[in-house]
Amino acid sequence: MAGSFDNRKVKPSNYNFGELIAALPELEGYVFTNEYNSTTINFSDPAAVKVLNKALLKHLYRIENWDIPQGYLSPPVPGRAQYIHRIAELINDTGKESIRVNRESIPEGKDICIVDIGVGANCIYPLIGASLYGWSFIGSDTDKYAIDSARKNVEGNPSLQHLIELRLQKNSNLYLSGVIKKGEQIAATMCNPPFHNSSATAEREAVRKINNLRERDNKGRVSKREMVLNFAGKSSELCSPGGEIQFIRGMVFESREFASQCRWFTSLVSKKESLPGVYNALDKAEAVRVITLPLEKGNKTGRVVAWHF
Repeated sequence: MAGSFDNRKVKPSNYNFGELIAALPELEGYVFTNEYNSTTINFSDPAAVKVLNKALLKHLYRIENWDIPQGYLSPPVPGRAQYIHRIAELINDTGKESIRVNRESIPEGKDICIVDIGVGANCIYPLIGASLYGWSFIGSDTDKYAIDSARKNVEGNPSLQHLIELRLQKNSNLYLSGVIKKGEQIAATMCNPPFHNSSATAEREAVRKINNLRERDNKGRVSKREMVLNFAGKSSELCSPGGEIQFIRGMVFESREFASQCRWFTSLVSKKESLPGVYNALDKAEAVRVITLPLEKGNKTGRVVAWHF
């Protein structure tokens, strides 16, 4: 069965590099033993991170062919898989106030349709979700080049191709309108919103994060130019006026129009301080039920906010 995989406990510290190298021998060239006698890769090297992702996708999810163009985000695979599992819990929810799940009865198959708002060039959520549960996906993006790149990833995995449809969102001010068609029934939407309010903020944060990684591994500091070229991602992936809170607010208010077509609406919320504003928007939109689900992200904890009407 598509849902027989259970990778909820896969964390960066638990990578089995022996198994990953067996799945993708190319990874061996990036693996080394650090000063703590731990097997790892250089996480400040974009090429190493991409090859690790390719190995994880192949080994854990049977995704044979995957790539991203230079300059686009290379997503952390375990965290993305966790979001998919949270969606599974939501659509199988039997509780009223909190999520109660019978994991043995999580619905599978193409009749479960998920919309990924901002699918990106990597197409990571549809590929993992289709592989794990056999769900069908609609992936939308305002970036035509991202859609074209995502389509190559879909076409590179013929066993999943019939489950994933990609749609260009022609209006960058809309989220679901122009994507969800009349009569379509959606089990859940998902979104990894751009969380910076400007490209300058995104660049500073990218430099800070990777310099922390490089200093930890005694690799030296990286220049801002090198960082922007290799790690920053496209502005549409990282930046939006008002940051993630404004983006999610817009999505919340538009979601009311699709209350009869979609059971659950969800979004990642990167910053804890964004939560009050998100909850306020949901209150004004008169959401009937709001649930916040934790996500483990290495040593950090993220969250998914879910709502329905």
